[in-house]
Amino acid sequence: MQTTIQRKKHWRDRYDGWYVQGLDSMHVMMPFFFGPRTKNEAVMSEVVDLTEVDKYLAKKNAGEDVDFKYTWFHFIVAALSKAILLRPKMNYFIAGHRYYERKKIQISFVVKRQFNDDAEESEAKFVLDPEGGSPVEQVHDYVKAYVHKVRVEDKTEGITNALNIIQKLPRPIFRMLSGTLKWLEYHGWYPKSLAKDDPCYSSVFVTNLGSIKMNADYHHLFDWGTNSFFAVISEKKLRPFFHEDGSYEMRNTLKIGLTIDERIADGYYFAKTVRLVRHIFAHPELLDAPASTPIDFE
Repeated sequence: MQTTIQRKKHWRDRYDGWYVQGLDSMHVMMPFFFGPRTKNEAVMSEVVDLTEVDKYLAKKNAGEDVDFKYTWFHFIVAALSKAILLRPKMNYFIAGHRYYERKKIQISFVVKRQFNDDAEESEAKFVLDPEGGSPVEQVHDYVKAYVHKVRVEDKTEGITNALNIIQKLPRPIFRMLSGTLKWLEYHGWYPKSLAKDDPCYSSVFVTNLGSIKMNADYHHLFDWGTNSFFAVISEKKLRPFFHEDGSYEMRNTLKIGLTIDERIADGYYFAKTVRLVRHIFAHPELLDAPASTPIDFE
């Protein structure tokens, strides 16, 4: 399966990103003058109308052959993946004071093994195949397989297994190890085996608070890893939509809080990306087309 977008090679490339060339002087200097990722957060929230998405999901779930339901979470992950594919600067990150474009489109989220206080969490990471089929189908199939793995087969892997070992180390050794890993990350030499399942190494880190009946507009970024984009999904809620004559109707909505490293692109680029996501919510059937299919939303 092809999951990597191809670019021309450069000697400064990392294993997970292409070095971004041709930046203006201001962007080149921003990583040096403006501090780390957590000091460059741009925060916004978007209320999306679920009317058309609800109809779309009802059609997808019709029939007796659907043994694992399509949900609006699948749709949101697919919509974000599609938007990033079409808006590549949203997949930029800064590491070692340099700009990179991530080689894969990766969406991270947490899967709780059971809904109780003591249940463990497992980190999932969906990777979009740019040359593959429908983004919604790709997400649905991935989540179905992953949920079965952690809830039915009770398996853990990747970063979870590594952390279970590392946490037993004495504090001085742990501090020395963490310092070494940070140094490796700065130079782009962080172990692939750890980054593979680490949610901080992703295009977007999504937290689905609505699934646990919570609401929030903001989640901070992390200075660890390469993630430059965080999305918080709140609980589904009825909200009024007003017409020009003053009348209104109540519609199902979701509020999505977005936190972005403002150094990776300008405000116009962010705003246009949000308009694309809004357009996908109004025309959800667009996600049935192959992932690389362009969308005219101007």
